Amino acid sequence: MTQSGRLLRVALPSPLRRFFDYLPPVSTGSVAAGYVTAGSVAVENLLPGQRLWVPFGRRELVGVLVQWVDQSDVPEAKLKRALRCIDAAPLLPPALLELALWAARYYLYPPGEVLAAFLPVLLRQGEPAEFRSEHRWTVSAAAPEQLRSAPRQSQLLQLLLQHPHGLADEAIRAQGFASGLVRALAESGQIHKVECQPQLPSCSPKDLLRQSPLTLNSEQALALAAITEDLDGYHCELLQGVTGSGKTEVYLQAIEAVLKAGRQALVLVPEIGLTPQTLSRFKQRFRVPVVALHSGLNDRERLDGWLQASRGSAGIVIGTRSAVLTPLAHPGIIVIDEEHDASFKQHEGFRYSARDLAVMRAQREAIPIVLGSATPSLESLHNVATARYRHLRLEQRAGGAFEPEFELLDIRNLPLTDGLSEPLVERIRSHLQRGEQVLVFLNRRGFSPSLMCHDCGWVADCPQCDAHFTLHRTPPRLHCHHCDYQTPLQRRCGKCQSANLNPVGAGTERTETTLQGLFAGVPVLRVDRDSTQRKHALQTIIDQVHEGGPCILVGTQMLAKGHHFPRVTLVAILDADGGLFSADFRGMEKTAQLILQVAGRSGRAEHPGHVLMQTHNSDHPLLRSLIDQGYSDFARQELIERRQGGLPPFSHLAMLRAEAVAAGRAEAFLQLVREILEQHEWPEVTWLGPLPSPMERRAGRYRAQLLVESDERKPLHQLLQWLVPLIEGLPQARKVRWSLDVDPQDMH
Repeated sequence: MTQSGRLLRVALPSPLRRFFDYLPPVSTGSVAAGYVTAGSVAVENLLPGQRLWVPFGRRELVGVLVQWVDQSDVPEAKLKRALRCIDAAPLLPPALLELALWAARYYLYPPGEVLAAFLPVLLRQGEPAEFRSEHRWTVSAAAPEQLRSAPRQSQLLQLLLQHPHGLADEAIRAQGFASGLVRALAESGQIHKVECQPQLPSCSPKDLLRQSPLTLNSEQALALAAITEDLDGYHCELLQGVTGSGKTEVYLQAIEAVLKAGRQALVLVPEIGLTPQTLSRFKQRFRVPVVALHSGLNDRERLDGWLQASRGSAGIVIGTRSAVLTPLAHPGIIVIDEEHDASFKQHEGFRYSARDLAVMRAQREAIPIVLGSATPSLESLHNVATARYRHLRLEQRAGGAFEPEFELLDIRNLPLTDGLSEPLVERIRSHLQRGEQVLVFLNRRGFSPSLMCHDCGWVADCPQCDAHFTLHRTPPRLHCHHCDYQTPLQRRCGKCQSANLNPVGAGTERTETTLQGLFAGVPVLRVDRDSTQRKHALQTIIDQVHEGGPCILVGTQMLAKGHHFPRVTLVAILDADGGLFSADFRGMEKTAQLILQVAGRSGRAEHPGHVLMQTHNSDHPLLRSLIDQGYSDFARQELIERRQGGLPPFSHLAMLRAEAVAAGRAEAFLQLVREILEQHEWPEVTWLGPLPSPMERRAGRYRAQLLVESDERKPLHQLLQWLVPLIEGLPQARKVRWSLDVDPQDMH
């Protein structure tokens, strides 16, 4: 394939929503400093997806070649020349490059910034797309004649002779040889260090499995057959399975079929906390290299994993939302676990939905995609109803386990001890006495959600947000969970200087302390963002739970998804009312999903499970519907109400947000945008606002929003494509921070 134009159209990491044209680089015929020059890759053979160094103002930037063109809006005499090509071949295959450009158009985000998101940080900086080289010790030519010198040295030399490609320091230490011994042999010239590329593991289709697959029940077998019936074309399967129904086993066996065909699998999980256990499960089953990609990796680790995926040496790639942007040499299937989870939506910068991008990617790469959840999003259920997706159901728990029994505990007029009622405490005690485990769920971190003066009623507020500080005891501090502002714990009232300050309400930290006092001698394990910051902290807690002894797990929604706790027989939800009265139209859906997800952690083995929900609204229709009819009936009713209200998925939204340091400036800016809209006829599009955001001040900035809505996607995008360039040209746009969120999930 060769070029069909004379000029290079390049995407650059710039806030400008456009491409930039350049003259091709001058051929030099040399390779220097690890870069491929135009001479080593003939200019006429430069292909879309390759990186280029180009001049941009007084700087040099790394851009991605998008296409060759014959003409430019800039006179050719004024065009600058690209400096050099970085890559010998495209880093992004055509299908993924096409997806990136589609995403830039759909989300109306600068194409260069979108393409940058598809590349690891080091590649954005212009580093070569090469694995980190390894240093290995190998035997010098004269060494075999000196093997008799010292027994231990001889043993190490013999080991190295068995490995002609050499061994790294870690491998030598693993064999029991001290670093001092290596140093002595190096100083005597008997061994020397060589630099080489890492040897990537591989596996044949005949030798895929470490463990035998589990026997599937009839529902699982039917789901697997539907997923694997056509591995050579696109089809989207919504796999709805009650918690504990064995969705992961279906994923594993579907991926086995893909691997046998010589292809790769991409598995997305919603949170980094689920990555280690998912990784472990897949490595236990398969011998193929499994790569993890998530924000917890350093830049070098991320690049190495990205290269393994893009060059085909990784059979399975597991990651959080950004992993959907990773190229695969031989794509075979995409699996999205907990597809309903809001974490798949990026809320800053390039605001994409990983789930939606994954579906578009599967279409372009002509591969199947599986969306799995016990509580599917209403959007996905609507796509089933409109025949875009196929609905696969798993309605029975695997291994003969039964679904948990639900019970509403009306706590009106009941005394509470840090959020715990006496009937709940007694129920916890009875389960512990039987040698079982208990999970206590409270979706609030910290010791207390606020600190109040008992004398005058003053509450400790964040100076940067319209929000109260959360009190933390370990270490003692006041912490705003919205902007991350922290300050030492105050000892006196900020208004009357009284020392009579009291924590109000309970968070996970306070609940942990209370339970430790009530159940002395029983381990109380807290799982939230604070307790799991250290590396491997979450896995340590999970390992302790899996030892099987009586214990109490206390945690936030980090515990609600993906975890398998076979000895947990009671789930206690301390505050079932938290999301019942949300201003967000998705509030009821999110609440139902969270309740059922956390409830699903109980009764996953031979022991029956119980869910006890403390509530002040025991007659609330949502709670009654979930308990009496289950999620499917709730979702059906919720979709009817969404249709009647003209809300997604029966309409399409975009949110214009603005923020500024000065009060009123953001709202005034969006009012100007509204006036521009009102000057033209848009019969199929409506708008609401501008209005202050529900939390108007956050991180020291005042925020406002303008909602744009249409029953059809096309007219909405036509308006946005017309509007965004006009906004960019407004002088007022430079005095605020503004952003566009297409298909917003967070209405705040």
